Amino acid sequence: MLKLRCTVCNYIYDEKNEAKKFSELSADWTCPVCNASKSAFVSLTEHYDKEEKVEKTVADVLIEQMAEWGIKYVFGIPGTSSLGLIEAIRKNSRLKYIQVRHEQVAAFMASAYGKLVGHPAACLTIAGPGATNLATGLYDAKLDHSPVLALTGLVKRQLIGPGSFQEIDQHSFFEPICVFNKILMSEDQTTTLTTLAIKHALIERGVAHISIPNDIQKLPCDTPILPMEGRITNRNTTQCGSLLTKAASVIDEAKRPVIISGFGAMGQGDKLLRLAQKITAPIVTTFRGKGVIDEDNELYVGSHGTIGSTAAAKLVRDSDLMIVVGSSFSDMTQLPAKKMIQIDIDPMMIAKTYPVEVGLWGNSAELIPQLTDAVKKREDQEYLAEIAKLKEAWIDLLKREADASRSPIRPQYIIKVLNEKIASDAIISLDIGENGWWFGRNFWMKQRQQMVMSGYLASMGFGLPGAMAAQLAYPERQVVCITGDGGFSMVMGDFLTAVKYELPIKIFLFNNKQLGMIMQEQKVEHYSNWQTDLYNCDFAQYAQSCGGTGIKITDPAELAGKVEEALSLKNAVIVDIATDPRRF
Repeated sequence: MLKLRCTVCNYIYDEKNEAKKFSELSADWTCPVCNASKSAFVSLTEHYDKEEKVEKTVADVLIEQMAEWGIKYVFGIPGTSSLGLIEAIRKNSRLKYIQVRHEQVAAFMASAYGKLVGHPAACLTIAGPGATNLATGLYDAKLDHSPVLALTGLVKRQLIGPGSFQEIDQHSFFEPICVFNKILMSEDQTTTLTTLAIKHALIERGVAHISIPNDIQKLPCDTPILPMEGRITNRNTTQCGSLLTKAASVIDEAKRPVIISGFGAMGQGDKLLRLAQKITAPIVTTFRGKGVIDEDNELYVGSHGTIGSTAAAKLVRDSDLMIVVGSSFSDMTQLPAKKMIQIDIDPMMIAKTYPVEVGLWGNSAELIPQLTDAVKKREDQEYLAEIAKLKEAWIDLLKREADASRSPIRPQYIIKVLNEKIASDAIISLDIGENGWWFGRNFWMKQRQQMVMSGYLASMGFGLPGAMAAQLAYPERQVVCITGDGGFSMVMGDFLTAVKYELPIKIFLFNNKQLGMIMQEQKVEHYSNWQTDLYNCDFAQYAQSCGGTGIKITDPAELAGKVEEALSLKNAVIVDIATDPRRF
């Protein structure tokens, strides 16, 4: 049997795959790719045996190695320089490929998946423009320490450097983003580079990238798959020694301790609460730390910083010791100069922004119980009463702000309704903008709820991809996206992706027809409000046209009922809420 190549477009006619000899095709048969006639084809190979052994390719081995190390999802768009990898994924039942409409969405999804699960997902694009479109989402992963595996196609090896179609200097482009950045140049590197990439992503909590030239993807490869067992170290690092005793002594001397919990303490809420109860200390969170404990707990007093509560601000301001767990602090947190004990898994984060009395390097899951055992029990009913009074005053203020009578609908009231209706174990994907400001300030999370967002990069457009990644990771849980008209508009084409893959995410869209946060910043800086108005489509109709459900709300009296209706549906939904752009 023969293989024949079209001399116009290089399409290969393989008699074995087509189950028909080329000579038996009708005289008017034409190339299915470029419509060239039969005469344009030339023989590519000699006759080969019908039982010719099917060999694994480099792409096959690379994808199988990814699956062996626990990669379950690949997000991306197929293209010229990634077709070998796409074919390998098609043949491998251990991974699922999710086709998106923009590569930025693929990178955001991989970043969100890593934040939620703690294990990498992959994003896969072509060379050149596909690779550059990954940058925003990968920088989000870099800054928030999310493990991600990025794969990009590349031009043929002999064309790297001289210049070719869609060639850029990809290695240099990815270098500042990645903890691991290599080009796969020979078949025998396949499993080694793949495992090293995933290992770097996990241990260094960042982006690992491999460029795979187009020609190498299809080459035969018999490199054995490397199992994960025995090839990755225990990632729990706790190296404190006598510092733990010193930290306990400092805590024992404090009269008004405050615990400040960041994202790094996620999953350790019960342990954190036991420490707080033993030393009688209120718990304050950073924005990304929201949800570390049930926020209805008497010791929780709100977030600290520009979107925080007055209760948290006062207790931090009047404290004599801050016990900081899993937070490196951004300029949004604005802490006063106080004594500090800081716990962090990354030694570079300790005393990065503020000097510390004691720095404890290690995993909070191990260190919090050790510290709890080491400190003395301290009871202070007067301090507890003050905490309760401050929290009650803050809650009363939030209730008064949530005016259910005004139209356009007040954002405080929207948050109040969402707070009441969203499931107690929901995952909330939060976009950046006024919607996020109101969420951070007014939403009170239950401990089983999770929130995912673009933290240090604070990129608009994260909400929708984050929700899709969350629903794939946790198909049994309710997933909601809280976004604005500005952020959603940046990625709205990928609502089609949610519909295509039957992801029943619920999108609550604060439609204030503004880049609302920028409008507020212009006001603070005494600039004119200019170029912040948005001209929007009908988002509810858009949802319907995509095959999802669209619900429009303009009357505050309908809000609670329609939110409940949306949450009860089994498909992807956009709830377009006419929102007052004013804060107060």
